[in-house]
Amino acid sequence: MRVLHINQSDLYGGAAIAGYRLHEGLRQQGIDSRLLVGRAMVESDRVAQVRPVSAFETQLGRATTKFGLNYIHYFSSFQTRQHPFYQAADVLNFHNLHTNYFSYLAVPALVKNKPAVLTLHDMWMMTGHCAYSYECDRWKIGCGQCPDLKSYPSVRRDSTRWEWKLKQWVYQRSQLSIVAPSQWLYELAKQSLLNRFPIHYIPNGIDTETYYPRDRLQCRTELGIAPHRKVLLFVSQSLKDIRKGGDLLLNAIQQLPASLKAEILLITLGENEVSKETFGIETLNLGYVDDDSKKVTAFSAADLFVFPTRADNLPLVLQESLACGTPMVSCRIGGVSDLVRPGETGYLAAPEDAEDLSSGIVKLLENDELRDRMRQNCRAIALQDYSIEQQAKRYSQLYSELLA
Repeated sequence: MRVLHINQSDLYGGAAIAGYRLHEGLRQQGIDSRLLVGRAMVESDRVAQVRPVSAFETQLGRATTKFGLNYIHYFSSFQTRQHPFYQAADVLNFHNLHTNYFSYLAVPALVKNKPAVLTLHDMWMMTGHCAYSYECDRWKIGCGQCPDLKSYPSVRRDSTRWEWKLKQWVYQRSQLSIVAPSQWLYELAKQSLLNRFPIHYIPNGIDTETYYPRDRLQCRTELGIAPHRKVLLFVSQSLKDIRKGGDLLLNAIQQLPASLKAEILLITLGENEVSKETFGIETLNLGYVDDDSKKVTAFSAADLFVFPTRADNLPLVLQESLACGTPMVSCRIGGVSDLVRPGETGYLAAPEDAEDLSSGIVKLLENDELRDRMRQNCRAIALQDYSIEQQAKRYSQLYSELLA
């Protein structure tokens, strides 16, 4: 069986990493898996980059984006049919089709003679422009009168009704099977313009041999952290990323009891400018880390992983924390509750509630026995529900059914 994944990148971004992990899992199952991506970072004969944007496409893009229509100007996407990877493939698997590399208008032509799966990594394939709609549900009725044109990916004018209609036109002329990695996105897809297709729930997988609980004291020694510290971990490319909730984290930490703040060290991963003056606690910024072993060290050194996200599907960092046996404090939104199970693997705060987030941190930091039990639960659930082997087998079965 030969599978071609079409994605924004092989390793840059959460959707890319999720797609690449599936690609590797399929290869371990003996499936010939390849990637065609907008941004290639891995040197491999199984990864290829789409054609460079032509001068004509650049000029056309200036016009289409001016009118609030992103990405439809990539006419080179239709030429994917001439690519050797496409011609050799038995099955196509689309992933993220936004981020400036592909026109979704090409989907009907690409799936005309090949069965295809569309894996959802956010809401973009069902909305008039946004990856996450937050409180807006106009995507159910055709968008238009968009309340937030700046929501990623932003648009210059409100053509959201037109983009929704264009996506509907694409789906009317395509045969797809939809995969949602979270229960939340699965339920949304059933209420959307994607409900004309079969919709499957297959969670993303995590390599539980790469991500595993290391010895906590040894990891702290490697990072220069005292054994007695209460250690929190936060991961985000930037504290200014509103969706990831850096402001909620700051507010929650400021509300912690003074006696507890004196014991806490905050580890951050990402391009964050953090300091004791900002948070009122000791901090350690490890910078941008793309090395799995270093991330495992950070997760294993932490008592809690705090992730106050405002919108997410099935966050990879929460899966990584789960596999490393690190309890989590997050917010009750999107697919987060699939992973952060109250009283079992962590604490779920109410959305936008920094006080509740702070209460969750206190509750878990002050109860060593509860955290120890959660550590064991986290690892057991990662092995039981989210192994890369299980994910690859479920996709393989779906591909086989489509080919049959």
